Amino acid sequence: MPTLPNGSVQVEQVWKKFRSDKTAPLFYDQMTRLSKRVTERGKPGYRWVLKDVNFEVAPGESLALIGVNGSGKTTLLKILSQVTFQSAGRCTVAGRIGALLSVTSGLHPDLNGRENIYLYGAVLGMSREDIRRKFDTIVEFAELEDAIDRQIKFYSMGMQMRLGFSIAAFLEPDVLLVDEVLAVGDANFQQKCLRRIGEIVRDGTTLLYVSHDLASVEASCDRAVWLSDSVVRAAGPTKDVVTMYRTAVEQSSTLLSTKDGVVRVVKAELHATDGGQLRSECEVEVRLVLNAPERCMASFFIGISQGTAFPMFVIDHQGTMPEGDFEIVCKLGYLPLPKGHYSLWTAITGYPKGKKDPYLPWQPVVSFEAFGPDRMEPPEGVMALSPVYVGAEWKVS
Repeated sequence: MPTLPNGSVQVEQVWKKFRSDKTAPLFYDQMTRLSKRVTERGKPGYRWVLKDVNFEVAPGESLALIGVNGSGKTTLLKILSQVTFQSAGRCTVAGRIGALLSVTSGLHPDLNGRENIYLYGAVLGMSREDIRRKFDTIVEFAELEDAIDRQIKFYSMGMQMRLGFSIAAFLEPDVLLVDEVLAVGDANFQQKCLRRIGEIVRDGTTLLYVSHDLASVEASCDRAVWLSDSVVRAAGPTKDVVTMYRTAVEQSSTLLSTKDGVVRVVKAELHATDGGQLRSECEVEVRLVLNAPERCMASFFIGISQGTAFPMFVIDHQGTMPEGDFEIVCKLGYLPLPKGHYSLWTAITGYPKGKKDPYLPWQPVVSFEAFGPDRMEPPEGVMALSPVYVGAEWKVS
């Protein structure tokens, strides 16, 4: 087999299975399973999390892995970083790997920040001089100048994420693997991370990126692979694959069936207050007609997403929920969305007396098209399409 250039990734006919039972691996449970296999000549049950997955990534290319939770994205990254191994098939990664698969990836809790930087660099095969040359840049980017000599176990989750990302992104990996960890940071640091990801891709580093934030996926990656039910559903240019994914999610996002005692959505409408098209930055009115089993204080939520349940923004209102049919009218001061297809979601917190189900769990109620520019510049210090403040007026009658 020819040697691949540094930065190349090949995934060939990869299968991965896990034991299907979720029982804790206690000694008693292990002996019980062994006895059952001997007496009944049975085999333990398994579930496949990856089935015949194939794709290649060229040096310097950026690839996103998208799909719902449980589709195998994180498992695939763990196989590529050799945290776990495939049941069948072959995964080849040429060159030095920088992996950020969880907040504490590669960090030892009993070592301080300085020691962790040198340890991580040594694991990557870098010389002490090379690490020293990058040290100040890593600490400055992570904004940890005052805490770098403190043990990691005393860092907050956000501080650990900042240090982990900074180490992985600045110690010159040939391939950078990033799982859904940036959500731990604040909006300003998320924006810094996305800019840094863009820089390292332009410098020739290969990127494999897992995120439910489809906006950052489109901004960061050239190609995408959509995993669904453990198999590759689609692969190609990011915009095309993301569009197919959004369409499939919207088609499967039907209203949840309601049970006795749970609020029911009767009608949902969304329109521009001037009677025209729904346009970027126009004033919008949302009208919901619902039916409640009882009168009580509740919190009403409205959110807008693009395909998935990951919201672009969420607004809420606390007030009295009437019994029987009632109407919620919410006026948004402006619509902070670029051109595209979106879903309006709603929820009501609280639990009816004697019920385990909330009044109204998050669910999509209507889809709509927004007209305007292909991209909107976010306010200073706010990441594009991240949760933003939207002024709103509520009326419950």
